[in-house]
Amino acid sequence: MGPEQHLAPYAAHSETSRGRSFNEPSHASRSEFQRDRDRIIHSSAFRRLEYKTQVFLNHEGDMFRTRLTHSLEVAQIGRSLARNLRLNEDLVEAIALAHDLGHTPFGHVGQDVLNECMKDHGGFEHNLQSLRVVDTLEEHYGAFDGLNLLFETREGILKHCSLTNAQQLGPVAQRFIDRTQPTLEAQLTNLADEIAYNSHDIDDGLRSGLITIAQLEEVDFFARHWLDTQRTYPGLSGRRAIYETLRRIITALADDLIHTSAGLLADAAPKDVDAVRAAPPLIRFSDPMRKDATELKRFLRKNLYRHYMVNRMRVKASRIVRELYDAFMEDHDLLPPDYVVGGDETKQARKIADYIAGMTDRFAIREHRRIYSLDDL
Repeated sequence: MGPEQHLAPYAAHSETSRGRSFNEPSHASRSEFQRDRDRIIHSSAFRRLEYKTQVFLNHEGDMFRTRLTHSLEVAQIGRSLARNLRLNEDLVEAIALAHDLGHTPFGHVGQDVLNECMKDHGGFEHNLQSLRVVDTLEEHYGAFDGLNLLFETREGILKHCSLTNAQQLGPVAQRFIDRTQPTLEAQLTNLADEIAYNSHDIDDGLRSGLITIAQLEEVDFFARHWLDTQRTYPGLSGRRAIYETLRRIITALADDLIHTSAGLLADAAPKDVDAVRAAPPLIRFSDPMRKDATELKRFLRKNLYRHYMVNRMRVKASRIVRELYDAFMEDHDLLPPDYVVGGDETKQARKIADYIAGMTDRFAIREHRRIYSLDDL
């Protein structure tokens, strides 16, 4: 049996893919989506995710998640979900591992500030930057720029896109104009991402001491699973109790998604990927579970992401990104030669955004220090 013969007819299959921008011969021992995954893992941008912020700055502690460990957790959850629904695990894994390649240093604050800096030059959005990384910025092959990934992988990476940007990007963004859906694998990875960050941000928030179990017990979804852990293991406390509770939360979310999506797929009975694109979203949580997940997200937004200690980090990170951008725009001689294009201001601004977005947290801090610190004279 071939590597994809077990897949459902509505799953993405390599042989019916819309292909690569540059034709390449197939590989004897790997499917085309496996090749995409492998190219992503070997990319420079993937390695840099190890030192990019998820919620807490990389240097604030060795045990907090980074963009790399987050991406690995999304891939693990995604593969498990895909297997249960007979979808293409290799495509899910490729999308999961690539979805944050374009993220700036310092998490979402880096993106927000860079978007403000670029407002007169097309803005900045990390999903579009992830696509730019795999389409253009990676330099591994003699025949083309980027990684030359399959259409379906690129489509899954592009989770969000404005109509203006979609009109410029061509076929990979056509669904945002036509209001159609991506593959089931892309839909699934989007929700695997949500499962991963909801659960691990609780873990990191508790580890940091910025949120407490007492606060979380006000969230019904968490409280139910915390109580179940206490009933199953009376007197259990500390990290074990937290892990047992988070394991139950992840399982509840995953089982609900599998059950709900299987029912939707059975009712819709799409014959192939084209039928999936024409249908409404078919990978979903049930309404009660969506309510629970939303309640958890709101708690984290209010109590963790907007915590005053996190806000202090945001202020510092904002200053670093903004001042780097301003310095590079004012004096191009401060840039490495590969990032100087000259002439067109918008093209130069985009290259500066590429440079800053590609930085790790600690490299951005060092670059800022090299430019602004008098101690380095």
